[in-house]
Amino acid sequence: MEKARKFDLEERLIRFSVMVLDLVDRLPKTYAGKHLEGQLVRSGTAPALNYGEAQAAESNKDFIHKMKICLKELRETQICLKIIKAKPLLPEEEVGPVLKEVGELVAIFTTSIKTATGNR
Repeated sequence: MEKARKFDLEERLIRFSVMVLDLVDRLPKTYAGKHLEGQLVRSGTAPALNYGEAQAAESNKDFIHKMKICLKELRETQICLKIIKAKPLLPEEEVGPVLKEVGELVAIFTTSIKTATGNR
């Protein structure tokens, strides 16, 4: 069962990366749009990539460290999406679902880190 849960989170992070990339493609080609585009591509795809590294962690401490990197990237993505929404560079109906998903992922990673820290 544990393996299935890890796989589900990996798949969810991959789907989230695709959501972010799809959103980025719709940003306006203005100075602000291009700036946030680059930022969002990096921070929005990094959690899936770093999660892969976390799965190969050499110790519990290494796992926690890599999970914290995922969480930092998710929070950065969340702020970037909030800026896009506040500007607004895209309509709410395009940004809202991605913001909702990043909020859920932040909660999952926060809980996972707390659990892993308690298991040390």
